[in-house]
Amino acid sequence: MKSLRALILGPPGGGKGTLSKRLVRDFDFFHVSAGDALRREVAEGTRLGRESEAFINDGFLVPDDVVTKLVVGQLARPGDRWLLDGFPRNIAQARELDRNGVDIDLVLNLEIPEAEILARLGGRRVHVASGRSYHVDWNPPEVEGLDDETGEPLVTRPDDTADAIRTRLERYDDLTQALVDHYESRGVLATFQGTESDVIYPPMKAHVADMLAEGI
Repeated sequence: MKSLRALILGPPGGGKGTLSKRLVRDFDFFHVSAGDALRREVAEGTRLGRESEAFINDGFLVPDDVVTKLVVGQLARPGDRWLLDGFPRNIAQARELDRNGVDIDLVLNLEIPEAEILARLGGRRVHVASGRSYHVDWNPPEVEGLDDETGEPLVTRPDDTADAIRTRLERYDDLTQALVDHYESRGVLATFQGTESDVIYPPMKAHVADMLAEGI
């Protein structure tokens, strides 16, 4: 199997998860996220897992160098066709990857209009007790504002208000621009724009297929 070491970047609510699943399905990528790596190492009780758990239990963020080691450890398992999702999140983490000898062949960068993300995230409604999630446009409850199973009120999560979403997007842009510049300067960045995953995915899929056919 030909190697391809890829990274996908995208704003919150941008469809990154959906696109990642399709890439894994169509190209047999090993999917790696920092969160998955952290949970796996903690569950297995490894040295890095115990070190990470200590930071978490003390109320601290796990340091970039520790997270990078966790991710690099996961990348050593599947060979050379993997998809990094949600890591690195900032230029410091990208440089940690560089220092650990992790070369990225392809960065898939999603550019989604702010209005689309506001519509996606701002329309979410949640039943707090069960965690059931609805959307006012795409997956509405049978009775507006009420959970289908209990009839209890649905709520908008505090981080799904328009102001909170804009703040998250601004933070994402601030952190990600340096990443985009970093990988663009290396000639590995491919940017895909749109409002729907079904529209974005075909050119993304074709680009990945071309890279595999060319052997990078």
